[in-house]
Formats: sequence, C-alpha cells, structure tokens
Amino acid sequence: MYKPYQPPVVHAYPDIETPEPHVSKFMILLVKLFGRLYLFLFLGIARIFLKGKRYFFDSFDRALRGKSRCILAFRHPCGGEPQMLSWFILFKFRALAKKSGYTFARAPHTVFVYGYEVVRWGGAIARMVMPRLGAMPVHHAKLDTRGMSRIYRAITEGPYPLAIAPEGQVSYTAESIPRLEQGVIRIGFHAADRLQHSGSNCPVEILPVSVHFRYGVWGKLALKSLVGKIEKYTGLGKGNKDAGELSMQERILHCREHILAVNEKRYGLPVYPDRPYTERINAVIDAALNYTEMLLGLQKGRGEIIDRMYHLRQICWDRIYLPGTNVLDDFSPVERSVKDLRAGEAWHAGRHLEVVDFSWYFRGALPSEDAPLHTRIEYVQNLWDFANRTMGGAYANRTNIFPRRVIFRAAPPINLSARLPEYRSNRKAVVRKVMDELKDAYMNCIEEMKKE
Repeated sequence: MYKPYQPPVVHAYPDIETPEPHVSKFMILLVKLFGRLYLFLFLGIARIFLKGKRYFFDSFDRALRGKSRCILAFRHPCGGEPQMLSWFILFKFRALAKKSGYTFARAPHTVFVYGYEVVRWGGAIARMVMPRLGAMPVHHAKLDTRGMSRIYRAITEGPYPLAIAPEGQVSYTAESIPRLEQGVIRIGFHAADRLQHSGSNCPVEILPVSVHFRYGVWGKLALKSLVGKIEKYTGLGKGNKDAGELSMQERILHCREHILAVNEKRYGLPVYPDRPYTERINAVIDAALNYTEMLLGLQKGRGEIIDRMYHLRQICWDRIYLPGTNVLDDFSPVERSVKDLRAGEAWHAGRHLEVVDFSWYFRGALPSEDAPLHTRIEYVQNLWDFANRTMGGAYANRTNIFPRRVIFRAAPPINLSARLPEYRSNRKAVVRKVMDELKDAYMNCIEEMKKE
C-alpha cells in the first residue's frame, strides 16, 4: 500500500521552552561517552583532521587566556558541522595543541549559535543537549533582543569562543560560497565597540574555518547505490530499458530532468527541456515562493528570496508551535480545531518552502565524469535532496554518504577591533570590506584543499 513520503502535521503544539544556555559538566561527560559513536553512526565520520593549526591554536590560546574574544566563523555545507566541531574541540583539540607546544589556560570549548527552529525539528535529544553545552538560539526573521543579548554577553564576557555560521544555514556545497550574511560581522563589530567603550583593550577576532569532506573506495560504492535509489524514486531505474546503456553522468542528468519537470508541472509552469537548467529552476523557486505566500493568505513579499523564505518559515513554525502558549487545554474545542487546521496548513505551506530553500542552492553545473569523487558525491547527495524536498521532505530526511573524513581548515583571523575607527566613520563600507575578506579567506581554503 502506498504511504506518504512524509506524514503531515495535523495538530498545533504548545511553544517549546529550553533551559537557559549553560555549560553542564554532566552533559560534557555524556557527550564524551557517546559523542564519537554518534558521529560515526549518524554522520558517518571516520576521522577528523585539522589544517591551519597555528591559526586555530593561537586564536584559542588568546581567547582562553582572556587576551582576546574569538568568533569562530565556520562554513556550514553539510549540516553536522556544529556537532563535529564541538566534539573535536572538547575532546581532541587540547591534546593536539599540546603536541604543537600549546598549553591552554582552561579546557577548550565553544558555544554555538543556532536557529531557534532547530530544537523543534531536532527533537527531544537536541532540546536536552544543546542548551546544556551553552548553545544559544536566535530568530532569523523577527526581533530577538533576548537572543542577541546572550550572544553579546558570550562575546564580551567569555570565557569561550563563540561559533556561528556566516552562511546563516546549510549551504549544501563545500567548494563554493553561495552566500554569506552580514550578521556575524555586524555582531563582531558591535561587541568590539562595546568592549572598547567599557575600557577594555581586549580585541575581537573572527577565525574563518572551512569544512571539507573526503571519501575512500566505499564512497564510490555508496555513490552508485544512492544513484540507484534516486532512479527508483524517479521511476528511471529497473524496468527502464535504456538505463543500463547510460553513463553515470547521463543517469544523474535524467533524474535531475525528471525531478525538475515534476516541479514545473506542479506549479503550472511550461516544461521546456531545451531551456537552460538555471533559468528553469529559478522559475520553480519563484513560483513555489509565491504559492507559499498564497497558501498562508499573504500578499506577495518583497526583497531577496532567502529573506522572504526566512519570514515565511517563521510564520509556519509559529502556527505549528504557538508562541507564548504553554498549554492548549484553555482553548475551546472549536478554537483548538482551528489552531490544528492552521498548523496543518502551515505544514503544507512549509513543504513548498523546502523546495525554495534547497533549490536556491542547487543551481550549480553537473560535475563531469572525471571530477573529484567528493565533488560528484556532493552533487548526488544534493540530487537526492532535490527529490526529497519535492516529495515533502526536509533537512532531517537528507542522505549523506558514509564513511567520510572531515577536514577543518582555519585561515588567518580577522581583527575587528583594529578597524573600529574606520567602522565608526563608514559602517556599511567597512562591513562590506570585511565580508569580502571573509569570503576570500574561505576561497583560499578551498583552493588549498584542491591542491592537496
């Protein structure tokens, strides 16, 4: 019997409250006991390597001694980077630094900033672990003075570096930079300004960290298996007489074409296979965004696509998890039923937002047959995600190829405090300039990894 790929939400829920972020020694012990197993079983991490060690060690040494404030600006291409970085810094970083002659003033740790929706789709374990490791939630699309106050305190008072992804969310690609948000730079400058006005000479630094994945022979086998899975869901696998005669690249292209055409048809767009892929998927993104706004009873929004998506995502979550509502028993049956219907409508609207979210990033060219294995794997993982989002799935249904090696590569830190005079005279220009430097730092890391 046919079953929906993703069961729909049919009830509204009370708001989710998490403990005030703090660092629990007991939680660190639990992560130490089970964290490595989690990384392998759920994220497929076989080994973790560190490049640019001197930048990493120097930045942490200064921060942990209270001589600087460090913002670890990490790339977010996969989704599991906070878990990987947190475990590595907690349990491997100190011993590795000691081999290079560094003795930290305190046990290294990093507190992460995450979108408030993570503890909603992440479930009970995320709600239990994240705040007890000091992780701090923040809203993307509405005023959050409480969340921002926490972040500024974490930077200005320490004692640990703050970790935040300048991409704002998962970007689905390790070897290009689709977009960066200015929030990290603005937060850093504001914190540096606060420190200087308080009489502190402690500089605020941004440490860029790029993240990369590499695979062995098992990756090739898993790649073929995942292509087969995509063909099964698109109906282009067994039973298709031409499937066995096609190259791997042709098989991938046929699957992409099928998924794209399904989306074009669902939004009433013409299917023109000869039109450029980017042009066609851009039309799907625009149509899906407009359709979401219509489902939510909103007028067509203005501004950048990602900003509109953040705004709509916030509305959807707020209709499913009711802000400021701790119990639902106070509602009459009629009121409760209306809340449930609105939650269901928001869930369905959110399925179209998932298409917008992922498709915006899935606009790159199909890699060649002789492209590096990690490049081909990344593309096929994303192709599955294209099918997954089309069927109503979300990030939680993403498939990653195992096992894999992870490389964290640090770049020279960017000192924001040294630029405060320039920042105070022309904030917008200086923020743009530092954003360009941060992007260049990431691109340099990517180029260095390609050479290796």
